[in-house]
Amino acid sequence: MQLATIARSLALSLLLATSALSTSAFAADKVNINTADAATIDEVLLNIGPAKAEAIVAYRKANGGFKSAEQLALVKGVGLKTVEKNRDRIVVGNVAGMGQGAARKPMAKTTARPATKH
Repeated sequence: MQLATIARSLALSLLLATSALSTSAFAADKVNINTADAATIDEVLLNIGPAKAEAIVAYRKANGGFKSAEQLALVKGVGLKTVEKNRDRIVVGNVAGMGQGAARKPMAKTTARPATKH
């Protein structure tokens, strides 16, 4: 009889541990703020509801992709505290259609010519 109690206790412990792991995995979700839709942003980021998520997407469409997580604070209703709470969840990747070098323009090569006297 004690063996059955131990087995139930062990099974319950494993069930609780599995539940805690799946909750932790959800907490570790990340979102690319340059490609995600509003529903995904709302789901993954803390203190970002549907209206703020829509504002993030609208800001991105109007102003181009975010170059850093801190730029989220430029969106009305999103503050730096919210950005800091979500730092580990935010990914700033390339916007669709942007190449790797799109964020930085290469500097033009200039050739210095010696001054000539006439």
